Amino acid sequence: MLKNENIPFDIVSDRDFKMAALNAFRLQYQKNKVYREWCGQLNVSDESVMEITDIPFLPIEFFKSHAIVTKSVTAKPVCFTSSSTTSQVPSKHYVSDVLVYEKSFKAGFRIFYGAPKDYCILALLPNYLEREGSSLVYMCRQLIDESEHPRSGFFLREMDALLSTIDFLKQKSQKTLLIGVSYALLNLCEFGVKLSDNFIVMETGGMKGTRKEMLKSELHTALISGLGVKTIHSEYGMTELLSQAYSHGNGIFKCPPWMRVMTREIDDPLNLINDGRTGGINVIDLANINSCCFIATKDIGRTYSDGSFELLGRYDHSDVRGCNLMLENLE
Repeated sequence: MLKNENIPFDIVSDRDFKMAALNAFRLQYQKNKVYREWCGQLNVSDESVMEITDIPFLPIEFFKSHAIVTKSVTAKPVCFTSSSTTSQVPSKHYVSDVLVYEKSFKAGFRIFYGAPKDYCILALLPNYLEREGSSLVYMCRQLIDESEHPRSGFFLREMDALLSTIDFLKQKSQKTLLIGVSYALLNLCEFGVKLSDNFIVMETGGMKGTRKEMLKSELHTALISGLGVKTIHSEYGMTELLSQAYSHGNGIFKCPPWMRVMTREIDDPLNLINDGRTGGINVIDLANINSCCFIATKDIGRTYSDGSFELLGRYDHSDVRGCNLMLENLE
């Protein structure tokens, strides 16, 4: 595995990012068997990649069927798994150095929100807590511990305790981060809770089959009205990544310096677009150096010239089309 100091968390310019991304590509082309075979299916070689836009993105579906690792894993890795129904195959992300993940999410949080110690952190992640292997629970547990606030914690079904805690934090004007999946925050609205200005509400997406899916704009409107806040923050992360993007409102996300989002044509997934048109979301996550830094997700959105992006939804069917056959042929 690679050591923490090899992860470029100190990127300050586009040139830095380009160099780090190209170095990551060459390493993973050489050392990641699955990724190299995928590049071969696309007729992309090490020598043919000179720019970031030349780098192939691995379809996220590969995490359901292959162990995506760079180099041989000598120590037993941590395995993060995605949530799934009985009819779905979960993604598995083998993380050979979990300290890289910790450094990534802690550094990212500090960039966008400051020190966790400044907050009381309340987490409403019922479906994640009820299963093993959630990277989101792992992140929130670490941030809760770093907050060192006696009222910080997870709330599964302890609604009376949660309501009491919210009242206490309102009275104390304690700066509070309330992070939760969409349906849990909507459930909270039904108790008539009105939050004060010292609360930040952050949704992490996902109805998990408990409610009808909503557009982000509809969800945020409902939460603003229900909880009495001015805006809704969002976190964008996933099992297959080790970094997160954040939105402070209006559905516009920004990435930490070692992460970048690009968009691809919906009907031609190997063609990148960058003019604000709607497309599939590709993510470069340089913290993923021990698995794969270049992921083609199943999310749909728009990217903008300042590096920000917007999420619009997910593909109902596989977007890969012509790439499906190549995926099936990959051993």
